[in-house]
Amino acid sequence: GRSQRRGGRAGMGFVADRIFLTKGVGRDKERLTSFEAALRDAGIARYNLVMISSIFPPGCRLIPRAQGEKYLRPGEVVHVVMARADTNEPNRLVAASIGVAIPRDPTQFGYLSEHHCYGMTEKTAGDYAEDLAAQMLATTVGVPFDPNTDYDERKEQFKVGREIITTREITQSAEGDKNGLWTTVLAAAVLIGEWR
Repeated sequence: GRSQRRGGRAGMGFVADRIFLTKGVGRDKERLTSFEAALRDAGIARYNLVMISSIFPPGCRLIPRAQGEKYLRPGEVVHVVMARADTNEPNRLVAASIGVAIPRDPTQFGYLSEHHCYGMTEKTAGDYAEDLAAQMLATTVGVPFDPNTDYDERKEQFKVGREIITTREITQSAEGDKNGLWTTVLAAAVLIGEWR
């Protein structure tokens, strides 16, 4: 009842203990169908997706996509952090990235960042998303960094701070279809866990 929830936790909540990263691209004359094709390419079209914000839960671990897919059933409600972009302009470059920053201390939370853009290469978009997640974590755990230095220098600053153990990214980029079909790219972090 209500009195039991006053002291600490406020009822049941979904807690993820595993996350996998995935990406996809889709093309179709219809915008929505191109998104569906990108979801299929990413292997997450058969789930009911709930978009969430970007905290990497304490004690959670990154696992390979193939391993993560074994835990999910078609129709299941699945929580995801997703970045997506689309275009129907021929040859227009689109990219979607998820960045990850995980602290050394497993009792602390980390960050997942979403980034979508136009005209940025896959490497640049991925570096940007990874850097964004690392910066959010660095400001939380008190690691000093200089935002005016380039990404590689900041990456070294994060390592020296010894608070961030892992940063990574997953990015999908594509050029708009030459015949004007909708082209959708997406990147996602898929959370697996249970209600507690």
